[in-house]
Amino acid sequence: MKRKLLNNLLSAVIACCATSAFSQSPPHWDHGEQATWWAIQDTTQVPPLSFPFAECGVGQHQSPVDLASATIDETELNSLEISYPVDNNPVFNNTGHAVQVNTSTNYPGALKVGEESFPLIQLHFHAPSEHVVGNTKFPAELHYVHVKNDGRLVVLAVAVNLGEENPTFQTILDNTPHAAGKNPNSGLQINPAALLPTLDQPIKYFTLAGSLTTPPCSEGVQWYILPKMITISEAQLNQLKTFYTDNNRLPQNLNGRSLLSKE
Repeated sequence: MKRKLLNNLLSAVIACCATSAFSQSPPHWDHGEQATWWAIQDTTQVPPLSFPFAECGVGQHQSPVDLASATIDETELNSLEISYPVDNNPVFNNTGHAVQVNTSTNYPGALKVGEESFPLIQLHFHAPSEHVVGNTKFPAELHYVHVKNDGRLVVLAVAVNLGEENPTFQTILDNTPHAAGKNPNSGLQINPAALLPTLDQPIKYFTLAGSLTTPPCSEGVQWYILPKMITISEAQLNQLKTFYTDNNRLPQNLNGRSLLSKE
């Protein structure tokens, strides 16, 4: 049973629109109704399973957040190591909610936190950004999603600003289906590291406990937020918006959480 639930979680994260492990056909949701995600019912189930997204409303460690409103605690933190080699067989995926790239089976890329490695399973984009700094939203935000074999999940977040175009991002845009679905046989390679900013060594970052930013808003996600941004061109941002606009969740209450800083 434990393995079945873990497999369900992994499938949900890869889909970037995680679903209830108990539902054959998860209820529809979209970003325009995010204030009431918690109230969406699965009519095939009985309470409490009939409210598979309840955590979106009752969770106390929800993501994203306003970084400017958090107390920053500079403390001794684990070092980060990012290893994202070229993926020879990525899957370009329109999830129905975001532009996404799923890494290939047995892809070795991972985020190493201290002595633990978390395999990279997908990356996806939100426009505008989900994390904000006061009244400032960025044009877009990139999430690298990692899941360890015990089910623990970490996300590396990168803000996206306007500037020089990014060739790797262009490859993703040009090969993602405009209708929901996958393009698994493109024959193309993707270098996920080409979407990272120039990194200092040791890597500087902010971190806090949070959740998935899409239903079911499951908590237990550890977020790592890079302080440096990447750029895409205005034309690339406009092309991204031809897939989805405003596919961002609004900032959630911190509820006493601090933002830990590795400087």
